[in-house]
Amino acid sequence: MVVATEEMAVYCFDTLVAHYSGEQPPPPAFEEGVHPLFVTWKKATNGSEPRLRGCIGTLEPRQIVSGFKDYALTSALRDRRFSPIQSKELPYLECTVSILTEYETALNHLDWEVGKHGLIIEFTDPDYNVRRSGTYLPEVAAHEGWTQLETIDSLMRKAGYNGTITESLRKKIRVTRYQSTLYTMHYGEYTAYVKKNRGEINGEPIVNGFKPGQ
Repeated sequence: MVVATEEMAVYCFDTLVAHYSGEQPPPPAFEEGVHPLFVTWKKATNGSEPRLRGCIGTLEPRQIVSGFKDYALTSALRDRRFSPIQSKELPYLECTVSILTEYETALNHLDWEVGKHGLIIEFTDPDYNVRRSGTYLPEVAAHEGWTQLETIDSLMRKAGYNGTITESLRKKIRVTRYQSTLYTMHYGEYTAYVKKNRGEINGEPIVNGFKPGQ
């Protein structure tokens, strides 16, 4: 089974840095595979709790090399919830790569564990008779301190449902649960990795010849 690794996070940083420098990123240092995956960017300044800056991926299996390359940029630059990440933000970023595994159909909306399972919900909006769906990665509910019901209700809102949430509606939700492996890397750890493995010029890590803030 493919698991999330340091090299995958490095490749996402490489891809974003290459975007700003107008170059191609170095080749990835991990083997190809086929899995659903996500890339999450967060930003922390002045020792504050990291805040989400972008999170996009795919619930369908795809080639992970091209997947991480695509979603590293899509999540950083085209997550509609946020303004595009700018190059001057690089020193404050952390990247989390997730490989999704173990897809299972849950027996009901409570047949999953906080901190272990991610969720995909699908249901019919009774007010508009349209299908709605949404997902939370496994770490979301635990990070927010939510109960199972709070997680389900929040995910229904994320899916676009604005009506009254009743227990009967919750019981009609189709839930797919999944697990994931993840790896989180801060920009400082990324530059240390680059310096160790690729060398430096004039005391600066060789990161596609690019310095943050340019």
